[in-house]
Amino acid sequence: MPVIGWVAIALIVVILLSMAIKIVREYERGVIFRLGRLVGAKGPGLFFLIPFVDAMQKVDLRVITLDVPSQEAITRDNVTVKVNAVVYFRVVDAEASVVKVMDYIRATSQISQTTLRSVLGQSDLDDLLAHREMLNQQLQQIIDEHTDPWGIKVSTVEIKEVELPQQMQRAIAAQAEAERERRAKIIHADGEFQASATLAKAGEIISHNPATLQLRYLQTLTEVASEKNSTLIFPLPIDLLMPFMNRGSVKEEGK
Repeated sequence: MPVIGWVAIALIVVILLSMAIKIVREYERGVIFRLGRLVGAKGPGLFFLIPFVDAMQKVDLRVITLDVPSQEAITRDNVTVKVNAVVYFRVVDAEASVVKVMDYIRATSQISQTTLRSVLGQSDLDDLLAHREMLNQQLQQIIDEHTDPWGIKVSTVEIKEVELPQQMQRAIAAQAEAERERRAKIIHADGEFQASATLAKAGEIISHNPATLQLRYLQTLTEVASEKNSTLIFPLPIDLLMPFMNRGSVKEEGK
């Protein structure tokens, strides 16, 4: 046999071996079809296929991060918003992801977009801004129910950004400012109430013991005198002179 014949035979053998020997990585599975009929998923590791009879399609089992484009929707309280999100999912059934859906990544993307618009339309703006975690769980549950027949498991859905109209942003800012002013007034009024209650209690104590008023008056004089003023003018309460006036009147009656 000429050399060219041996070379051709060797080339055919190499081609057949390359078609027969398949290696699947740890994070992959090989879905095998034999004459168009599903045989099953194999891997990881090394295995053999029947050339021209078996066909294989690899499926990645790692978590896929899917960005959901910004979706415009009208909330239940008639506010137009634009919201984007991110979806984390992975293939748990390689056979179903190949047989039951043509492109599971694109299908998951489309169902995520429609679900996001639907959930936003059933929610108020306050829920979207203040209870985002609840909406994330609701989105994850709905999308996972739709993708489960495809062998897809949706683990997490996160709303990333919420874009509001300029008019609504100004209204929210004004509302927040009014809320801060309201809280400040309440705190100030509460402080005034506590101060008045304390003063009323102090007045009640002083009314039962007039000597405390005189001691407070003398303490005030001491504080004023400590300021080193050249001239000090202060009123003298008549209560301080009453004992001396009473003593003088008693002496006159004695005479």
